[in-house]
Amino acid sequence: MPRITAQHLARAIETLRTMTMERKTALADDVFQQQPTLFGSFLVLTRFGVSFEKMEFLLERLFVCFLAMRQSGIQWPRITEDELDKQAARFSATVSFADGMGPALAGQSLSEYTTGHPEPHLLAYVTTEMTQWLATVQPEESDKYVMLAAMNIVNCIAHVPLHVVSR
Repeated sequence: MPRITAQHLARAIETLRTMTMERKTALADDVFQQQPTLFGSFLVLTRFGVSFEKMEFLLERLFVCFLAMRQSGIQWPRITEDELDKQAARFSATVSFADGMGPALAGQSLSEYTTGHPEPHLLAYVTTEMTQWLATVQPEESDKYVMLAAMNIVNCIAHVPLHVVSR
């Protein structure tokens, strides 16, 4: 069962849509304070030659994911660099595995990945947004870093262990 429901996600999208620039700046500060590693995965894109205009796409997805985490009411742990690296390696291995397959098997593999994902609503949201974004931007080699970072944010949220407090 996902920790972030469709309702959490919808409220997060609506919240961000109605935010002023001042509130978005405050939200960026909150993300930096509470999930610095996720925020860092956005900031590091400058090192890979990603333009600020394209970084804005990732920042908006990060904001929605963060707001959805808040909406869930769960006390989320800080996502560590180790977790970020682990999820990046896991996703890269998944993509590499599918690359070696024919179209039918690759499609089946993708279907299994999406249906088995722990956070299907976040995954669907980010992949839909990426598809729409890619249709509107001038393609550049650096776009792959934006897409990888977006998927990594989703996967980190999906797989981070929650600490259970025993009484």
